Amino acid sequence: MDKEQKIYTKKGDNGTTSLIGGSRTEKSNLRIEAYGTLDELNSFVGLIRDFSVDEEQKKTIHTIQTHIFIAESLLAADSEKVFVCLPALTEEDIYLLETEIDRMNERLPELTHFILPGGHPVVSYCHIARTVCRRAERIIVKLNFISEKQTLVLKYINRLSDYLFVLARYVAKDLGVAENIWKNEK
Repeated sequence: MDKEQKIYTKKGDNGTTSLIGGSRTEKSNLRIEAYGTLDELNSFVGLIRDFSVDEEQKKTIHTIQTHIFIAESLLAADSEKVFVCLPALTEEDIYLLETEIDRMNERLPELTHFILPGGHPVVSYCHIARTVCRRAERIIVKLNFISEKQTLVLKYINRLSDYLFVLARYVAKDLGVAENIWKNEK
């Protein structure tokens, strides 16, 4: 039997970390911030999946989590040589989000007001995930893209934030929770 694998390497004690490909960079690097934020997003999306009762929705959310993980790896790749060895996001993955958005929207009332997050924990988690997704998108925009694969990451994350907004509305409707309409009351 092999020795137990330790989770700590002590290589990051000096404030650096490895990218996929082996090069090291500061943990404050924008690339690390980008894929770290996607990791945070993936944790919230997992929480949403845990709350979901619809098996089809759970499958879709699991697929989305896989895509987020792929996006993280693409942002962590240190060269074009590494990119070709990694799984890729595709236009079909973006189309899945668009299809799901359209499917959910068919059952929702027209959006005529701004909506405040809240009403039920899972609805709130959808909105938290949406805002983390938007933060990730802002960070990714700041990166100088090395590859078309990274450009698809940006497009996917943009569409994912839309999906999470519609999912919050959809879940609220399924739970019978009224949307919190923002009213400009001065």
